[in-house]
Amino acid sequence: MSKDCLFCGIVAGDVPSAPVAETETTVAFMDIQPGSDGHLLVVPKRHSTDLRDIPAADLADVAIESQRIAKHVFDVWGADGVNLLNSCGKDAWQSVFHFHMHVIPRYRDKTKDRLRLPFEPGMRGEAELIEEMAGSMRSALEAG
Repeated sequence: MSKDCLFCGIVAGDVPSAPVAETETTVAFMDIQPGSDGHLLVVPKRHSTDLRDIPAADLADVAIESQRIAKHVFDVWGADGVNLLNSCGKDAWQSVFHFHMHVIPRYRDKTKDRLRLPFEPGMRGEAELIEEMAGSMRSALEAG
C-alpha cells in the first residue's frame, strides 16, 4: 500500500467508495467522475503505479475481473456496448497513479453516455511508417 494513494485508501477502506465487487486480489468500485452511467474502476489490491510496473498476475486478475463485470453491463444496465480502458502516464490521461482499468458502459442514448474519446478511426495511416514501427517493435520484443 502507498500511504498517499487514493486507490490504496479505497482498498484499505479508509476512503469512502461505492463498491461493486471484491476478489482476493482486486476491488471494483464506481468512478466518481463517470464518463457514462455505470462507469466503474477495477484495481489491484497491491499498489502498482501503472501498466509498466504491475506484476503479470495482478494484471491478469484485473483483466479477468474487468471482463466478468463488463459482461453484466448489458443486462444489468441496458448498455449497448462497453469499453475497457487503461491510461498509462499523465500524457495518456492517467490522473491516479495506481494501476486501474476503467469499465465504461456505452449507450446510444447520449444522456447516459458523455464520454468522447479524441480518436476516431477513419483516416488510413501511412503504410511505410506503419511497417517501420512494426519492425522496430518486433526487434525490441525479440531482444527481450
